[in-house]
Amino acid sequence: MESEPQKPVLTPPAASSSAATGASGAGAAAAAQTAPEKIAIEDFAKVEMRVGQIKTAERIVGADKLLKLTVDIGTEVRQICAGIAQYYEPESLVGRKVVVVVNLAPRKLRGVESNGMIVAASVGPEGKPVLAAFTEEVEVGARLK
Repeated sequence: MESEPQKPVLTPPAASSSAATGASGAGAAAAAQTAPEKIAIEDFAKVEMRVGQIKTAERIVGADKLLKLTVDIGTEVRQICAGIAQYYEPESLVGRKVVVVVNLAPRKLRGVESNGMIVAASVGPEGKPVLAAFTEEVEVGARLK
């Protein structure tokens, strides 16, 4: 058995986030960040991402973190809730092109249906969202791959 290659033990995301709140959470969180679970290219191919352009943005009453956006994804305009209200003013988002995951099942957040997800990086110790952007002109609806 000593000569057999060892498989790393992977902690599910839910378990690693709850471990991060304990005394050894920093070590567990660091280990989870350095060794993410690998997926097959077929799994990644299931995620459909498109370029969307934000048409409207407004705060959701009673929600400190959520904005309700309408986003043109080329073939239709979708309503999407995004947890970015603490870092972005709604009027600064109108007209902006963003990356949208378009094939998620719809979900209600604070009573508002969200039909997609905006892609953002999580930066710094507070996890500040920074929206994915383009440095060149990209057509609304273009598929990311």
